Amino acid sequence: MNPVEIIIKKRNKSELTDDQINFMISSYTQGKIPDYQFSAFLMAVFLNGMSTVETAALTGAMLHSGNIIDLSKIKGMKIDKHSTGGVSDNTSLVLAPIAAAAGIKVPMISGRGLGHTGGTLDKLESIPGFSTDLNLKDYKYNIRKHGAVLIGQTKDIAPADKLIYALRDVTGTVESIPLITGSIMSKKLAEGIDGLVLDVKTGSGAFMKNIRDAKLLAESLTETAKKFNKKVIAFITDMNQPLGNYIGNWLEVLEAVKMLKGEYIYGMYEVTLNLSGAMIYLGKKASSIEEGIEKSKQLIEKGKAFDKFLEIVKAQGGNITYLTKPEKYPKSKYSEKVYASKSGYMKAIDNYQLGMISLELGAGRKTKEDKIDPKAGIIFYPSIGQKIKKGELVAELFTDKKNVLDEMNKKLLESITTSKEKVRRPKLIKKILR
Repeated sequence: MNPVEIIIKKRNKSELTDDQINFMISSYTQGKIPDYQFSAFLMAVFLNGMSTVETAALTGAMLHSGNIIDLSKIKGMKIDKHSTGGVSDNTSLVLAPIAAAAGIKVPMISGRGLGHTGGTLDKLESIPGFSTDLNLKDYKYNIRKHGAVLIGQTKDIAPADKLIYALRDVTGTVESIPLITGSIMSKKLAEGIDGLVLDVKTGSGAFMKNIRDAKLLAESLTETAKKFNKKVIAFITDMNQPLGNYIGNWLEVLEAVKMLKGEYIYGMYEVTLNLSGAMIYLGKKASSIEEGIEKSKQLIEKGKAFDKFLEIVKAQGGNITYLTKPEKYPKSKYSEKVYASKSGYMKAIDNYQLGMISLELGAGRKTKEDKIDPKAGIIFYPSIGQKIKKGELVAELFTDKKNVLDEMNKKLLESITTSKEKVRRPKLIKKILR
């Protein structure tokens, strides 16, 4: 096996064999192939795609780069959820405690920020003390004892994906259906699940900009899940605007707390409850998704979902003081209010641009070595279809980097398009694949 020949073969649009794919993944995981060579391989895959057979081989190679966890001795259905990523997408922080409070076991292995999108691990680690790096023994204990665990890829669980994920983020190879499928499914299949709920985003803030590509990705993910005999439901959801109002790691934790305490948040509320309802349904605690949604609402109203969130955070070392008294959390050195430059109905939002503004403020990474500022981010108030007036507050920026504020203020206003005519609110749940 020669990595250069394999790169050339894929560059020339030829189909790779299982052995060639296994060789590339295992060699890179073991440090036998340098970043620059594997980056070339990723770009060849990004440009030329992979067949269904190649994608299955890629997923299998990444899955078998580490341990496949056996949770069969833990009673209850093990159901997880995965989102393909978006702006202000903090649904995992809300639905994991909802599902756990409903009696579902939630073994959730999540990722870090990728490109303009936030990562669940980065959000959780904005809670002081929260550990996303648990060993296998603690992983199983937390699922059995607390009903849910939220961790990242360890050296034992899909280690190939952990390396490849970070490299994709900085080589412009994120928006690839086979690479996304391999990344998601290798983690999910390794964690010991019985079923999976998928949230495939489409729109300006998603990796899949149009619904056609989102459907292709959803089909790729569901077919792969079924090949491994896993129950699966996929939602295609709108990401043409922030899902909630808060963008940035601690800010999104804060908004999750608000929702768990019963606050209605447009967008986030509908999508999250559909996903948690599907998890409860797959976990056999409801006879339909609709019944699962009603159970989710009840668990929030009774305070059981928030109590479960505190329990999960405390079990993983997080300081729950900041969740019960968020005013104690450290503040950004600088903040700036952004006001509408003209009146009209909100017609379109460049959600990708909002994600990149958040990154520039310090909430994301430009390189693998960059450190995230958990306080940084945006509070973005309007939504598509809403009427705004000139001079009205549309956003607040938070950062420790004073020199970027003026430019980010300007870019945020450029990301908004208004219309004199009334604009309909977008449909948030585009399609469900059962």
